[in-house]
Amino acid sequence: MSETVEDTAVVIVGAGVAGLTLGNFLLRNGIGCVVLEKRSREYVERRQRAGTIDSRGVRMFRAWGLEEVVESFGAPDESISFRMDGEEFTNDLFNNEDGDFDDMVFCPQQVLVRNLTDAFLRDGGDLRYESVGISLEDIDGAQPRVRYQDATGATRVVNCDYLAGCDGYHGVSRESIPADALTRYSYDYGYAWLSILADVTPDPAGMAIHSRGLAGIIPRGTTASRLYLQCAPDDTLEQWPDERVWSELEARFGIPVATGPVLHKQILPLRSVVYSPMSHGRLYLLGDAAHIVPPMSAKGINLALHDAEVFARAVIARIQKDDPALLTGYSETCLRHVWNYQAYAAWITELMHNAGDASYEGEFRKQTARAELERQFTSPTANRLFSEFAAGVN
Repeated sequence: MSETVEDTAVVIVGAGVAGLTLGNFLLRNGIGCVVLEKRSREYVERRQRAGTIDSRGVRMFRAWGLEEVVESFGAPDESISFRMDGEEFTNDLFNNEDGDFDDMVFCPQQVLVRNLTDAFLRDGGDLRYESVGISLEDIDGAQPRVRYQDATGATRVVNCDYLAGCDGYHGVSRESIPADALTRYSYDYGYAWLSILADVTPDPAGMAIHSRGLAGIIPRGTTASRLYLQCAPDDTLEQWPDERVWSELEARFGIPVATGPVLHKQILPLRSVVYSPMSHGRLYLLGDAAHIVPPMSAKGINLALHDAEVFARAVIARIQKDDPALLTGYSETCLRHVWNYQAYAAWITELMHNAGDASYEGEFRKQTARAELERQFTSPTANRLFSEFAAGVN
């Protein structure tokens, strides 16, 4: 069977937040790009994930003329419910008088993806869904190429100058790099989250710290909720029937919780992962393809946005000004930011979990974690540092 061969400046593998943000930035600056996505558009736009875009991310979209993709989202509620041992703990987490959270927004990630997709296609972007069997070839040569089958089953080859791997932790991009060319840094926290998507009004909405483990009820619109329960990493879904989910949420929150149909459940071991360097040859890794942060930190989406902006500026400088410096420094620039956010992610994750469950690091660590958590809401200095990290203004 014959192959269709074409050329472009950048092939972007993956139509998630990182890939579509990058695609929009390049498109608006006259850089040719093709976005390949193995899933269907319907699948991608229904993929339920959390989304908190920090102030830095919102300002980034505005600076690139893409404020439309975030303008429909709401700012964080001034009252974020935290409960400890069944009692209300604080309502002032995001009520920062210095304005660190003024631009921060909460958003379902699939809605952000849909908005980015609409903007990209409206402006003439080349987005190809159901591209299967993607293989990256000659990534360390002068002109890499991508081979895949399109939705009709035809084989297509795209020659390019640069490859952007935005296809997540299990994608083909990082797997295309020789194993001995990457160093993997990882940390397992020793606990997991049982993540539940439920068709139920989020009532109450917030987080609960309890000796039985952390719990969360996070809105996904007005009539759906993402529920979280700290559990052992070797737990199975069979150990968590719906009845146990609701009773455990109520026990940890200490008040009645709204119940309803459970749509999906999965167990997510909490971990941090970083791959270094974030590039090899002409292949550059963005987002989850290069690093993972625990969901407690709400920083995964913001790291992906940062990678996309750094890479976009680097490619634009190389192609339009023949300046390779930013591309050469891409990995180093991103990794400084990644490790900074990993430090925050590890701190907030261990603080919130140790403050409740003493079975991992003992009762002493539980009490020191509680003292530290209390300090975040009573010390202006400590709260200021927390705010800077959480809002992404550090």
